[in-house]
Amino acid sequence: MSLAVVGSIAFDAVKTPFGERERMLGGSAVHFSLASSFFADVHVFGPVGEDFGNEEYAILQNRSVNTDGIERVEGGKTFFWRGHYEYDLNMAHTDDTQLNVFGDFEPKLNDSARDADVLFLANIQPDLQRAVREQCPDAKFVALDSMNLWIDIAKDSLLQTIQGVDAVFMNDAEIRMLTGQSNLVKAARELLQLGPRLVIAKQGEYGAALFTEHGFFALPAYPLEDVIDPTGAGDSFAGGFLGYVTQHLDEGGELDDDAFRRAMTYGSTMASFNVENFGTERVRDLTGEEIAERFAGFKAITQFEEVAVSYR
Repeated sequence: MSLAVVGSIAFDAVKTPFGERERMLGGSAVHFSLASSFFADVHVFGPVGEDFGNEEYAILQNRSVNTDGIERVEGGKTFFWRGHYEYDLNMAHTDDTQLNVFGDFEPKLNDSARDADVLFLANIQPDLQRAVREQCPDAKFVALDSMNLWIDIAKDSLLQTIQGVDAVFMNDAEIRMLTGQSNLVKAARELLQLGPRLVIAKQGEYGAALFTEHGFFALPAYPLEDVIDPTGAGDSFAGGFLGYVTQHLDEGGELDDDAFRRAMTYGSTMASFNVENFGTERVRDLTGEEIAERFAGFKAITQFEEVAVSYR
């Protein structure tokens, strides 16, 4: 089965307490594609400018990501984001955003995207997400990501778009903000009532939580000694999650809750690698053996043996 992602392709300038990069490949579609490429055939769609060259294409193509859907706009400049992080890496600050060619992006998918079994609508304007979804009526599993900006300025559109997907990826604060519920469990249940099968709450250094109609599952973040740059961690998480889903969906687009729990673990595994270096630098040199070893590590830290206990 194949997987398509529509989202931003960018150049990022990032400064953290542990170093900085003035210009590196980034964007939601890039981080997602690299993470998911370890599990599935991935097709990436997004606009770039003339400043996006062979070196950037090679980073994706070396992981066998299909780049035919990248739209290179003559005379244009690629989306650019500059930001910095405090010692508390949950505290991100945007210093500059230049939409450039991304500001006029109107996704027009090719046959490979329209025929994809799994579709990820990365963090873009909800009307665009819905337009892409409508171009892929036969997708077996569709997921989206969003953010507080769209809740502020396009809430009704976002709620309408959520009704047409199978899974929602958002951070816990955004889920509460979208629903107006202060309790995350109640907030996730409210989103599930709109139609998605899954709500995944990203919780940064505290891990992630999965809500379905059948229950709840949560994972901690993998304990790391060196966290360098969290940029793209959420998209890497979604990439690992949906890459695993793509590999294991049956023809009817079904997976059981145990499979979704494993997808959560692979998502967290890929996110943990992403934060170990700047931008794409860690994930693009990753090996399958490293992924398997860290997955096993996740299993070890989340299992325990039950023994008999007497209660007074």
